[in-house]
Amino acid sequence: MSMKRLYFLLPNVETAHKVVDELLLTHVEERYLHVIAADSIKLGDLPEASLLQKSDFIPAVERGVALGGATGVLFGLVALAMPGFVIAGGALLAMGLVGAGMGAWLGGMIGLDVGNSQVKKFQSAIEQGEILMLIDIPKDRIDEIKTLVKKHHPEADFEGTEPHIPAFP
Repeated sequence: MSMKRLYFLLPNVETAHKVVDELLLTHVEERYLHVIAADSIKLGDLPEASLLQKSDFIPAVERGVALGGATGVLFGLVALAMPGFVIAGGALLAMGLVGAGMGAWLGGMIGLDVGNSQVKKFQSAIEQGEILMLIDIPKDRIDEIKTLVKKHHPEADFEGTEPHIPAFP
């Protein structure tokens, strides 16, 4: 199931509580709701975003796997081309996998240190006391959820969607 992330800016904690309650009633699981606010704001029992949502960890791991895997295969091919150096196809695959693993690890470490590029756009609104709500939902429910939130909370600003959410965060 392909998931999308919706972004809403909400004016205050009370509105965020109401939106969360309404979404739970429409069978959006709490694990798919993430709230980001200024450190000075007490969120109570709102589902606060984790480090995975606040950082660029997932995109960095994806880039690391791709770059590391390609680099590992490239080194394997270079080793094949060297005279007197014998390497089997399994070793070439292993080099690609090791490269992908190293790339994922290094990419993840870098990604944890970098703020989420999507969330950065809302930093000034968050600092002014607004609440950013991230809602991960199946693609076919985007219009339904957007309409529900705007109908009950016209003060909520829909800020768009993020194209692809991996299944594991």
